Amino acid sequence: MKQIFYCLIFPGFLFSAVIGLLTGWVDRKITARLQWRIGPPWHQNFTDIIKLLGKETIVPAGAKYTFLFSPYIGLISAVLAATYLGRSIIAPLESFSGDLLVLFYLLTIPALALMIGASASRNPLASLGAAREMKLVLAYELPFILAIITVIIRSNGAIQLGQIIRQQLFFGSNVFSFSGFLSFLVALFCVQAKLGIGLFDIAEADQEIMSGTLIEYSGLPLAVFKLTKAVMFYTLPLFIIVLFLGCSLSPLFLIAKYLILLAIIILIKNTNPRLRIDQALKFFWRIPTLLGVIAVILALFGL
Repeated sequence: MKQIFYCLIFPGFLFSAVIGLLTGWVDRKITARLQWRIGPPWHQNFTDIIKLLGKETIVPAGAKYTFLFSPYIGLISAVLAATYLGRSIIAPLESFSGDLLVLFYLLTIPALALMIGASASRNPLASLGAAREMKLVLAYELPFILAIITVIIRSNGAIQLGQIIRQQLFFGSNVFSFSGFLSFLVALFCVQAKLGIGLFDIAEADQEIMSGTLIEYSGLPLAVFKLTKAVMFYTLPLFIIVLFLGCSLSPLFLIAKYLILLAIIILIKNTNPRLRIDQALKFFWRIPTLLGVIAVILALFGL
């Protein structure tokens, strides 16, 4: 019963979905204020999800069964990642060895589910979006892995979130070191790409390919994809906080760190134009990858 509560209520599906939708509202509100607009009410994202749940699900002719199946795979993976991460913060001693690697793979699956679903729709624009998403994943995963490796080195080889948190409690947050700060910057840009916002809103690109990967989705499957993105919007900044700002994770400090990091992500999103896919590839394979390699070397020397 306890495990079911963790997965379905707190810190699992219900909690992560509610916080994710509220985070999306904060994003839309700050974006609106930056553009001299009022922005939506706090409940707008909840209303949008409920509205989609009541709409008809239209399946394109010739679409494969994975078209309807893939949204749920992405949501389950995102919820499991949120649950593992939340439990590691609440009870670091209860985390299991290797949960950092499990969490890394879980955070990758939503992008794969998006690619599979778009490819199964048999729509050329969706296939183009899936191809862009695939290239983007290949671009940002390498620097993201390098950022995680830096944290592992600084934590004396620990691949357990609880140990990483305890290491920062005794020796300070990883971000307050040369290697930690560089890997934090790398992870910050990778999170933007994982969320598909701002500079890296390439797979959907409304002005170019009319929502791309999501163009054929409607009703319940579209609501599931939107909910998955909301859960990821909550989980990924929290993951960055655990890895790089884990010195004090009491509720008040955790909320403050989360809001500050969220504000930085939203400001980056709203002050930079979307890149072309070739520009994104060049960016990740050059600057973040180079910074990630430098961070790993510095971490090996204890800097």
